[in-house]
Order: sequence, then C-alpha cells, then structure tokens
Amino acid sequence: MPISPNQGSTGGGTIVTITGTNLSGATAVHFGSKLATITANTPTSVTVISPSGTGVVGVTVTTLGGTSNPRSFFYIGPPFKGGLSPASGVTAGGNTVTLTGTGLSTATAVSFGANSATPTVVNDGVLTVVVPAGAAEGPVGVSVTTAGGTGNGLVYTYVAAPTLASISPTTGPEAGGTAVILTGTGFTGATAVSFGATAATSFTANSSTQITAVAPAGTGTVQVTVTTVGGTSNGISYTYVSGLAPVNLGTASSFAVLSGATVTNTGASVVSGDLGLSPGSAVTGFPPGTVINGTQHVADAVAVQAQTDLTTAYNDAAGRTPAIGVPADIGGLTLVSGVYNTAAAMGLTGTVTLDAQGNPNAVFIFQAGSTLITASNSTVSLVNGASASNVFWQVGSSATLGTNTTFAGTIVALTSITVQTGTTVSGRVLARNGAVTLDTNTITVP
Repeated sequence: MPISPNQGSTGGGTIVTITGTNLSGATAVHFGSKLATITANTPTSVTVISPSGTGVVGVTVTTLGGTSNPRSFFYIGPPFKGGLSPASGVTAGGNTVTLTGTGLSTATAVSFGANSATPTVVNDGVLTVVVPAGAAEGPVGVSVTTAGGTGNGLVYTYVAAPTLASISPTTGPEAGGTAVILTGTGFTGATAVSFGATAATSFTANSSTQITAVAPAGTGTVQVTVTTVGGTSNGISYTYVSGLAPVNLGTASSFAVLSGATVTNTGASVVSGDLGLSPGSAVTGFPPGTVINGTQHVADAVAVQAQTDLTTAYNDAAGRTPAIGVPADIGGLTLVSGVYNTAAAMGLTGTVTLDAQGNPNAVFIFQAGSTLITASNSTVSLVNGASASNVFWQVGSSATLGTNTTFAGTIVALTSITVQTGTTVSGRVLARNGAVTLDTNTITVP
C-alpha cells in the first residue's frame, strides 16, 4: 500500500494519496494516533490531508473490512537557514547564491521577495540557486520552501550597476600615472576601475559619486569603467597620447576666474565659466561685469575644493621636466610642444607662436620663476592645431596681462593676476593666494 508523498510538514496540511485495493468506503485514515481528513476515495485510492505530527508514524486505512497494514510517513520540520553568500548582487539577477542551514534536502523553491527560483540541493545543509531578477534596487526577504514548510529570515540586497558620467582629464601619457577624476553614481563598494582591459594602478572612492583613479600605462583610446557588486558601468573614452601630458586642473578646470583674496572688476567684463573665490569673500564689479555659462562660488565648498586642486596643478606644472630655457622675453619665438622656463621674470612683447605641428594634443607648459608680464597689444598665437586648453603658464609670483593683449592658455599664479583694459583670454586666470583684477575683459574657458 504505497503512499505519496511519504513525508510532509510537522504542521500538517500535506496532501497525501494512499493507493492499494479494497479501499472504497474508507472510514478513517490514521497518521499514528491522529486522524487525517479524507478528501477523496475510490476502490484503489484514498486522498487525505495529513494532521500535524513529529518523527516517523505509521499510516493506516480503516474500511468496513478492517484496518490495513501501516506505511511509514516522515514528518519534517521547517528548514533552518544559517546564511547566504553572497548577500547582494545585480538587479538583473543571474548570479549564483549558496544557502546553508538544515532541513534543506527537500527544498523545491527559493523566493527573493516576490520572485522565486528552483534551487539545486547539494545536501541537507547546502543548496545553491540562481538569483532571479529583482523588481528594484534594495533589500528583499529570502525564504526556502521544503516538504517541512517555509523558512524565512534572510535578506538579499539588489544593487544597481554604477553609471559613469564623466572623467577628467580624458587624455594622458602612455607611461600612465595620470590622476583621473571619475564622476557618476553608484560607486559605493567599488571593486575595480579599468582602463580598457588593464586595472587602474590604484583608485580611491571619494564618495558614491566620485572616484580618483591613477591611469596605468597604455596606448590608443580605451574605455574607462567602474565595477561594483552591482555590475560594471558604461565606458567613457580615455586617450593615451605620446609626448607631454596636460596639467590636470581637477575641479578648477570649470573656473575662468579663481582667486585666493579678492576679485575686482571694472567695466563690462564677460567671464564665461565659473568665477570663484576662497578663502576671500569680496567680489566687486559684477555688475557691470557678467558671468555666463557658469556660477559664482564665493568661499563655498566648491571654491575650497577648486583651490585645493589648483595647488596640486600649480605644483604639477612647476615640477615638469625637462625644461628648456628661454629668453626673459619670449616675443618673436615660435615654439613646439614642450616645457619652457625662465629662472626669474618672463615677458612677452609682440607675438609668441605656439605650433602644434598637426597634433591636437600638443601641450605647452611655461614656468616663470617670478612674474609674467605681457606688453600692450601682445599676442599668443596658436597654429597647426594648437589648443588653448593645452597651454599652461605657471607663475612664481604675479602675472600682468597688458592692455589689449590677446592671450591663450591657463595662468596658475602663486599670488595675484591683473588683466588690463581690453585684454581677452582664451583660457583661465587662476590665482592661489592673491587678488584677480579685471578691466573690461573677455575671459573664456576653452
């Protein structure tokens, strides 16, 4: 007289079918000493709902002809789950989780919130399951269903994949070593930053939205990605360039004007980009001056960080080697990509021509030991693909751009910067400690 199934929950409620002969007119079915509820009966079968119980009991069927021989039924308690690993994963699911505990040998389903999956039973204490997709990011309850019932109490957290919005800078030397700032979302718990197939030399997760990574050596254009427990982000292009690397301005790159003391303007100056001041607090002359395509940041967290990054950029530019010595006045020179240095003051009378020789990534770095002064009507001329975004002027004290100068590049000065009447700057005027003074100028972040 077979019974199926021959095991069920200690709480009862299992539908059991008993097959045999001469079973019609069954008056009672006992599980040990307890009566089961009969739901169907034919001459060859009786279907019942098991009562509660424990251990192993004999099942008998009683008819008008007597009571059958017993068949064993095994009561199984609900599973006890010890843990699951890993306890988090991507919202798309598809990763395999291992659950440990006891009473898992009859597991038929593992539910992650409202979604369930069929497990693979390793033994009574271990099972594995492929996680189903989650409805949304966040924690869900995990339950295991066995012949003994359902066990709850574990939590699995769905984590969204990170997204990468921007990187800065987007180029660097083939030798690597460039500090690259990545911005985006979902960076918490980042496990890797990759430049193509190569891991970053090192990286630091500054917050859930920013990572600083050091580029490894490489060539060509590669995709930068961030990997977390939630998956791998989209990629953003980073290009390895031969020759000189640009100075990394960090967050100071968005500023057309940045001062450590005051910003003073006369006339209808136009600043295209951010205007910032830290630790000073006095910005005057706006209006009549205007700030477009940017925001004023006066002694706020943004300005403080920009000044910190400016110090790093200043030290970077000042430390570049090998440097080529140039005359105290560079007017009349035509220069190719490189680092150029004067021990003391650097002047510009007339025109200095910067020739990129067809390389749009050509970088020009000027190191002035003390001051930088341009004469009136002087010009920085960019030819053959040279870009103002790749020209940097590191000034050991103060810079003065004479009237009606046409200037290109970013000035990073230790003290003050004065831009005289009518001068235009395709670049930035960034002063670490001193004032920035403007007079009817146009300053545009390249």
